[in-house]
Amino acid sequence: MIGSPLWLALGLLTTLPVPVVAAPNEREIGVSVLLYPFVGAVIGLMLCGLALVSHPWPGPLSAMLVLFLWLAITGGLHLEGLGDLADAWVGGIGRPERMLEIMKDPRCGPAAVMAITMQLLFKFSAIQALLQLNIPILLFFSPVLGRAVMLALMLSTPYLRPEGMASVLTRVVPRKIGWFIIVMTGGLVMFMAKPLLLLALGMTVAFFVVFRWMMLGRLGGITGDVLGAVCELSETVFLLSALLFASINSGG
Repeated sequence: MIGSPLWLALGLLTTLPVPVVAAPNEREIGVSVLLYPFVGAVIGLMLCGLALVSHPWPGPLSAMLVLFLWLAITGGLHLEGLGDLADAWVGGIGRPERMLEIMKDPRCGPAAVMAITMQLLFKFSAIQALLQLNIPILLFFSPVLGRAVMLALMLSTPYLRPEGMASVLTRVVPRKIGWFIIVMTGGLVMFMAKPLLLLALGMTVAFFVVFRWMMLGRLGGITGDVLGAVCELSETVFLLSALLFASINSGG
């Protein structure tokens, strides 16, 4: 049954009201991880819907409402991970054990504030620009790819906290099916997107490779905070890259 894994995935990655799954088994948990890109599609459809409804409104207002909905749906879950990673990256001074310790600290340091602020500014600017260029379809692809990249990182990189919530997710996810879903997600983008947006997909893949290399080199693996950070950053890399290539193509 797909119902329980779907509710698990939506319940973890969004604030949408879903039925509570009592005592899920490992199979249900593993299948729920495979549905992360689908959760991204649900988020993307809601963002596209609001973008289309608010298109006649002033650009900054429409962009702010779309960003607010994005934050409301996700509950800022991945932004928290980005902030924790930023604090650890700056404060850990290259020591993995110190970085892990900092990421456990619930307090928010200056690096976290700057990282989250810049992420929100980049996203707001990107949303406003794509609405001006009338390409709201990017709002569908961005959260899909963000969660596909998160799934790819879970499948390809050691998880560092045996007691962490994501340790169970990374252990029980069906790996062959997971890679198949990632390839199919990329194929969907290639099939549906305009040719120039394929360059943005390539930039997102390149970002994933570099990000993973940096995590292995500095930290030795990943944590739940790292997964949240890669989702947020991948979304923004795709949006900004697509907008850049669209702007070049239009001559401006």
